[in-house]
Amino acid sequence: MIKQQEVTPDILFSSEEKQDMFITGSEAVKEAVKRANVDIAISYPITPQSESMHLVGDLYAQGYIDEYLRGENELAVMSEVAGASMGGVRVFTATGGPGTLRAFEMFSTWSGARLPIVCAFLTRGLNSPLTIQPDNLEMAHVLDTGMLMLHAENAQDLYDMLLRAFIVAEMPDVHIPIGVFADGFFVTHTRDKIQVDSEDIKLPKYNPYNSPVPAIDMENVPVRLMRDPFVMKSNFISYAAHASWQQEVLAAVERSRRYLNKYLGGLTEVTHEGAEIMVLASGTAVSQSREAIEQARNEGIDAGLIKLKCLRPFPVEEINNALKTAKAVVIPEFNRVGWLFREVKAALQKEIHVIGAPRVFGGMTMPVELILDEIRRCHNV
Repeated sequence: MIKQQEVTPDILFSSEEKQDMFITGSEAVKEAVKRANVDIAISYPITPQSESMHLVGDLYAQGYIDEYLRGENELAVMSEVAGASMGGVRVFTATGGPGTLRAFEMFSTWSGARLPIVCAFLTRGLNSPLTIQPDNLEMAHVLDTGMLMLHAENAQDLYDMLLRAFIVAEMPDVHIPIGVFADGFFVTHTRDKIQVDSEDIKLPKYNPYNSPVPAIDMENVPVRLMRDPFVMKSNFISYAAHASWQQEVLAAVERSRRYLNKYLGGLTEVTHEGAEIMVLASGTAVSQSREAIEQARNEGIDAGLIKLKCLRPFPVEEINNALKTAKAVVIPEFNRVGWLFREVKAALQKEIHVIGAPRVFGGMTMPVELILDEIRRCHNV
């Protein structure tokens, strides 16, 4: 193994020895995993995440990771990842687009088994005719799997969120998987200047004996974890067990808030708080929104921005506080169904004009003018 010093998360995340790098989002994944003290990474190629997992394979060759292998397909990878995590090791993988859907069965299994897996979802189009272009529709499917969900605006976010995800996922009172999402190509294949921590330090090793569910080892073999197959029966005990466990997973999601607030600096980030018209966005739509609100303010329009870093747990209180004095909110998205619009509408505790636009999908970019037009319409109304 490469010689790296294990340090506490607080020391790693606050280290002043930052290094500037001009790299792609895929390379940012590699840099995060290099410092994450990962035991095993398992991969299967699918655009646009293939490059990131190829680079993680390079880390294995260099000695930063103990084990690395390629699975037979996406479902196999996510099953193998589950087995590795049940065995008590820190594990990382990535997928995107159709790969997410092919592997979908396992995500709720991860959550139900309380596995602290970190997975990078590098999103892309899903539907026929086949496309590999940017789109984040798959996020709508993952919202209710029990997984924590972070959404990166850029390569810096992707690096920071991945590294912090391991620590939050492994907290004994959380201990559920975290998906770190980034919009494919816009982030994965675009170079950006980011700051990374010293490569001489890494996170402390994962301790599986802090888990609320015993790791499967020679002391806790699978037969001991399933003493009575009551979950297979059709009776009240079976129903109650499943219902209570689903509630516990949701409770774990809620308990993650304090750690996410600590390590992400909050679930949201507000620019020009108290503005009359707010733009609310996540992922790369945030970048276009930043420019749109500045142009709007130059035109004398009182506009602000709410950046969502986290989607699960959903920042209901933070959103309502940020919209306390607003008269309208504009929600731009890189998907056709408007899953973020639906989430926000369900969370609002006041009457406010909500604009579920602009939406672009299938690989189209989002010109700043589209967001600016919606801001102007709200202002004129």
